[in-house]
Amino acid sequence: VKEIDKIKKNRDERRAKISQPLDEEVDHGHPNWEFAQMIQDYRRDLNIQPLSDSETVRDHRICVCVRKRPINRKESNKRILDVLTLPSKDHILVHEPKLKVDLTKYLENHQFRFDYTFDQHIPNDVVYKYTAQPLIRTIFDQGVATCFAYGQTGSGKTHTMGGEFEGRDQQYSQGIYAFAARDVFDLIASPKYSGENLSVHCSFFEIYGGKVFDLLASRAKRRVLEDGKACVNVVDLKETHVTGVGGVLAAITEGSRCRTSGQTSANPHSSRSHAVFQIMLRKGRKLYGKFSLIDLAGNERGADTQSANRATRLEGAEINKSLLALKECIRAMSMNASHIPFRASKLTQVLRDSFIGEQARTCMIATVAPGQNSVECTLNTLRYADRVKELGPDAKPAPPLTTESDLAYMHQSLRSQGDDGENVDMFNFHQAVDMLQEAEDSLVEEHQQCIKENKDYLKQEEAILNRMEKDVDYDVEDYAKALDVILHQKINRLKNMQDKLQKFRRQLSNEEEISKTLRKKK
Repeated sequence: VKEIDKIKKNRDERRAKISQPLDEEVDHGHPNWEFAQMIQDYRRDLNIQPLSDSETVRDHRICVCVRKRPINRKESNKRILDVLTLPSKDHILVHEPKLKVDLTKYLENHQFRFDYTFDQHIPNDVVYKYTAQPLIRTIFDQGVATCFAYGQTGSGKTHTMGGEFEGRDQQYSQGIYAFAARDVFDLIASPKYSGENLSVHCSFFEIYGGKVFDLLASRAKRRVLEDGKACVNVVDLKETHVTGVGGVLAAITEGSRCRTSGQTSANPHSSRSHAVFQIMLRKGRKLYGKFSLIDLAGNERGADTQSANRATRLEGAEINKSLLALKECIRAMSMNASHIPFRASKLTQVLRDSFIGEQARTCMIATVAPGQNSVECTLNTLRYADRVKELGPDAKPAPPLTTESDLAYMHQSLRSQGDDGENVDMFNFHQAVDMLQEAEDSLVEEHQQCIKENKDYLKQEEAILNRMEKDVDYDVEDYAKALDVILHQKINRLKNMQDKLQKFRRQLSNEEEISKTLRKKK
């Protein structure tokens, strides 16, 4: 009863905020008061009808929605303007402040349409109701469901997926992860499924720099392998059997502590990796259904591909490539294309099942910051989401498959759509980064094998040396032959490692040259 009263109180407060008049007096002492007045005048002519939590939840195979976060304290102190307006349940407007050549100020108003738009007053539970909750039934129908949170650092992705922050601590019980887990356990206990003997398991891993790290196993590196039937597996990924929501929250808490983060101007602990939390239903050992919930890396990091620092550049290239590949896979899925380029990035390769088959369902939540200082990133986020599910009549079909490389196919598709950021140089750069990563993985694997074999060789050498020194009847020719075999094997192994090292250094130089070309053209 207390919980119901709390929900009712929150709903009443939310409605009161929404009903506040939009024609409040503009502060003429504001440094951007003229733009503020223009935005206010524009809004005054609109019939604002935001999404209500009483709206019917529609069924989508692919659902794309946008969530606007409120102006935060830091932005408020800097007197940042709110330049986003959500006039209806499925539209969003961006009021971009601009200057003419004669310094006359004006607004360029950009309009986008999505399946749902959530304003700053809508809490996580309502966002969940229209996005991830409809996908729960999919996994109980033995399907694969996927929910992504996409946007710039600080726009509310982690808040949406993981829950609200109280100081530095995140309340995981109030995020989409926890809401989904709660509904899964409620359905398992329902009469329809209680006799199915289903068990719930979860895994949590991150993809950083094209590599997979298990967040439930102290961030151990894992290999991704594909068999002859194109089934993709993350080898030795830890799966935790959970019996209630508490077990899921414990796994999320453990994994979140290990996740790779870094500092940006927008957020001192911004995400530099894609975090993939998976809830799996099993019947015995057989997979029954799977729900992947993904907190993507900040999309502004994809612009770091032209940095002079190699580590930053490679990190940005991998994020940029994976986000482009994700967009192309979802678009191909929505158009029932004959080919889905899931091998174009590690993220889409791992999520291959999310794009294949009639029982696959996907939802993307694009999170946007409201401030004028974030207009460029906000427009990039909205344009990306718009391309994911082209709701207009001008959607172009996927191009025919003319190449064996999914990376090349992805860039071919982007060019056919007239993507502004797409060019041959960017394809060459992504290809160079892929080749560099392959060369690095091959070298590291060879080095590890060399160290392992050296330990065995050392034991063999000690054995023949002991026999040589202690056995008076030991044949010195046998000693020489045994040592020669060992040395020959060690030399071959070292030569293989040297060849792979040289190849790796060539790929380093190649990536450096191509990135210089990109920086010059910028």
